[in-house]
Amino acid sequence: MKSMTIRKVNEAESVISSTIKNCEKMQLKFNEGSSQHTLLKNRIKALYIAKALVKQEDLSLYTTKELCQALPPITSIIHKCEKGQSKFEKETPYYQRFVPLINAMSLSLKLLNEEINKRA
Repeated sequence: MKSMTIRKVNEAESVISSTIKNCEKMQLKFNEGSSQHTLLKNRIKALYIAKALVKQEDLSLYTTKELCQALPPITSIIHKCEKGQSKFEKETPYYQRFVPLINAMSLSLKLLNEEINKRA
């Protein structure tokens, strides 16, 4: 975490907070128990864990199992963004709009893996 700049951390926190808000809005559109609702529930929990990691909050609220369960949703977000990027040229705004989310999720994934390894 020492090598991260305050700007990178603030950007990641902002992107993650925005993504949480968007996911929570979308979740209301799906019936509880539906696959979309469950997917968003898992994604939201993973994003809250990611936000806690980036903000260097106390992670004792989360079990190692919960941290491990956060890996697939974070990885999925990165994969979906990269797939979205692949449809556009690098110079286009459509390509660039994915960059902040990929950066935030990549940082979160790195911190998540570090925390899981620390607990092992």
